[in-house]
Amino acid sequence: MIKKILLPSLLLLAACTGSHSYKKAEDAQDAGREFIRASLDGDYDKANFYMYRDTTNQMLLDKWKKDYDGMDQDQRRQYKDANILLFNLQTVNDSTTNFTYANTYKKDTTTIKVIRVHGDWLVDLKEILQSRK
Repeated sequence: MIKKILLPSLLLLAACTGSHSYKKAEDAQDAGREFIRASLDGDYDKANFYMYRDTTNQMLLDKWKKDYDGMDQDQRRQYKDANILLFNLQTVNDSTTNFTYANTYKKDTTTIKVIRVHGDWLVDLKEILQSRK
């Protein structure tokens, strides 16, 4: 009786958790690269996983998603095909790194901050707002 209930429950649990389980970033460079790649690919669930979650960051990511969703198929394909160009990885301290990059489609240089929070490396997009002032 227990096997009849337990086995289907475990299979259902595995199916639900397997589709969106992402590997934690090992370091600041890994977090930045995973976040940027997910953004270029239009995978905003994955980008959100690698982002420090607060109101401002969520607002910025939602805007990026809205802009991406408004692009035509060709633009989206060009972003997906683009490579990440890492220009500078500057360690500020043991829990903060600035990640300066562009991509091969749009060559605009952007700097994001990657921070370590409770042992997890996460992207903090607010650096973008700071650099535009």
